Amino acid sequence: MVAIDLNSDLGESYGRYHLGKDQQVIPLISACNIACGFHAGDPDVMAHTVSLAEQAGIGVGAHPAFPDLDGFGRRYMQMDLASVTDMIVYQVAALEGFTHDHRLHHVKPHGALYNAAGKDLDLAKAICRGIKMVDPNIIVYGLANSQLIKAAEFYHLPAAEEVFADRNYQADGSLVPRTQPNAVLTDPEEIANRTVQMIQNQSVTAITGETVPLKIDSICVHGDNDQALAIVKALVKRLHQEKIDIETLKKK
Repeated sequence: MVAIDLNSDLGESYGRYHLGKDQQVIPLISACNIACGFHAGDPDVMAHTVSLAEQAGIGVGAHPAFPDLDGFGRRYMQMDLASVTDMIVYQVAALEGFTHDHRLHHVKPHGALYNAAGKDLDLAKAICRGIKMVDPNIIVYGLANSQLIKAAEFYHLPAAEEVFADRNYQADGSLVPRTQPNAVLTDPEEIANRTVQMIQNQSVTAITGETVPLKIDSICVHGDNDQALAIVKALVKRLHQEKIDIETLKKK
C-alpha cells in the first residue's frame, strides 16, 4: 500500500479577518502548516489552530515567513542572513509554545521565503540554522529537489520533499510565479487526477511540457485557495480510489 502525507497552509486568519476553512480541512489532511504572525495569523489564531490540529491528531508545523502582513508574505525581502535565522527562531519557537508538549512535527517556510530558499543555498542554510536552534529533530518541508532540501541535509535535519497539488511547475522544478498566468490551479477534479499521476510517476509535467522528475514525500494544498476544501475532498477521494493512504510523516 502506497502512503503519502497531505498538508495544507492554515491559521491564516488575522484579528477580525477570516481566511480559509481550517475546521473543515483539518480532519481530511495529515499535517498542517500554521502561520506564525509574520505573513498572517495572530496569537489567538495560532492557539486555536494548534488546538484543532492536535485534537485531530495530525502533524503540527510552523509556517514562518518574511515580515510582510500587507503582502501576505509573497513579496521577497532582502535580509541579512543572521536576521533570517533570528526571524525563524522567533516564529518557530512562538508556535511551538502553543503545542501541548512543546514539540513541532515540522517547519515549512511560507511564500516568497520558501521560493527564494528553493534556489538560494545560503538563505536556505540560514533558515535551517534557525530551525535547528529550536529543535534538531523537526522535519523540514521543502520544494522537491530544492536548495532547502540540501540545506536541511547539510545540517542533518530530517527533510520532506514536497510537491504542490494546486500549482503549476516550470521546467527547472520551481513553481510558476503567481504573477504569471495559470500559476494556480482551481479545478478540484483536474487537480486530483494530476496529483495521483505525480505520485505514481514521481514526476510532474511542466507548464511548457517538459517532464520534471520529483521525489514526493508530501503534497500541499494552499488553504487560501478559494476552492481549497473542494480540492482536498476531491483529492482524498481520488487517493482512496487508488489505494493511496494519507499518513503523517514519521520522524526518522
